Amino acid sequence: MARPAFPSNAGDGFQAQLAQARAQATAKWQTLGERERFLVGGVAVLLGLLLVWLVLLAPALRTQRTAPLELDKLELQLQQMQAQAQEARALRAAPSVPAAQAQAALQASVDHLGTIARLNLAGNRATVTLNGIAPAALQAWLGEVRSAARARPVEAQLTRGPKGYSGSIVLALGDA
Repeated sequence: MARPAFPSNAGDGFQAQLAQARAQATAKWQTLGERERFLVGGVAVLLGLLLVWLVLLAPALRTQRTAPLELDKLELQLQQMQAQAQEARALRAAPSVPAAQAQAALQASVDHLGTIARLNLAGNRATVTLNGIAPAALQAWLGEVRSAARARPVEAQLTRGPKGYSGSIVLALGDA
């Protein structure tokens, strides 16, 4: 059977191929015996049921099973975000810290970290160089700096290594 290389209308070509395939399948069906038709029909029903299960029922049941856990996780994330927003509002409303007091608080927090941190002050900017700080310690330190010195990070260049984070963080002190 030869088919044209470039059909004039792709939709018509597909319709013709579909009709031809249907005619071939009907002819093949007629040549099957009664027992073979029964077996082929049974396999078709089983494949149909499998397809219905895979496409319609399994995803719905999986969603029904996992939805409560996902909702709980999302609710916890929402509560954390609301707490962070409340903390941000409280920090924004807090009075600013004088420059000398902010620098002293920042120096104390860096001294608390020990040898893994070095502070360089330049006007209303502070650069803290870190060498191998644990993620939890970095998070706690940033929280301490934000609340005690009212300093906010404006630039960070950190890389994660086997000992923790290394790099530098530039902090803005005061209203700058």
